[in-house]
Parts: sequence; C-alpha cells; structure tokens
Amino acid sequence: MASGVQVADEVCHIFYDMKVRKYSTPEEIKKRKKAVIFFLSADKKCIIVEEGKEILVGNVGVTITDPFKHFVGMLPEKDCHYALYDASFETKESRKEELIKMIYASSKDAIKKKFQGIKHECQANGPEDLNQACIAEKLGGSLIVAFEGCPV
Repeated sequence: MASGVQVADEVCHIFYDMKVRKYSTPEEIKKRKKAVIFFLSADKKCIIVEEGKEILVGNVGVTITDPFKHFVGMLPEKDCHYALYDASFETKESRKEELIKMIYASSKDAIKKKFQGIKHECQANGPEDLNQACIAEKLGGSLIVAFEGCPV
C-alpha cells in the first residue's frame, strides 16, 4: 500500500526547524514547535501536516500545563497518524531534550527517510502505548528519572 508515498515539503521544513534549534530570541523560542501531528492524505499518496494539531513551546506552562497529556489528547482515537514530539527528560546524570517520531507501519519508510537523525522511534498501537512510562522506557529505560518534569 505504501510504495510511492511522498512526504510534503512542509513536513520536512517542520522537522528541520524542530531538529536544528537555531532560535536566538525568546520570541523565536516561543514559536518553536514542541509537538506536531502529520497524516496520510486522503488519496494515500502524501504525508501532510494536520492543521491546528501542534503545541508551541511558548504555550507550555501558559495555556498547556502537561504537554504530553495534551499531545496524546490531540491524537485521533480510531485513525493512524505520525507525530514529532520534542521530549524533555532527565536521566540520573543530566537533563535532555530529544525528538521522538511516532509512526505507523504502512508507510513509515517514506517518513523515516526524511527524518534522519532522530534517536528514538515509538510505534503506538493504542492509547495504552502512549503514557509517560512507556515513552520513558523507549528513551532510556531505568536511567530516566523524569519525563516532561514529572517523576517516572
């Protein structure tokens, strides 16, 4: 089904902006995306941005108190989507921020090729796979002591 699936340029631009972190002013940092959701177009030929399904860094702590819970709430219950989530977590030694891509199997190769350099991939098969403990396990298992500021 997924052979020939393309990734929209806008998806690639969003990934690059989240990955590079070239922002210098506080206003630019506030506009950086914390999370964004993508989906397969109706004709099943292209992975595109889902309008209005994003979290900006500037909203965290202002209008969004728990960014991961908010992110999970943005996902559809009965449809497959892709997502990038800029996770903040702490190990016993340090605090880190890393991108996680969340994908579904039918066309993941197309988006995997475009998202080079992501350290963590999470395939969630249902809501039970989208909790902080499961994500912390993917990020580093027992080394993770906090995820998004909450103890794990």
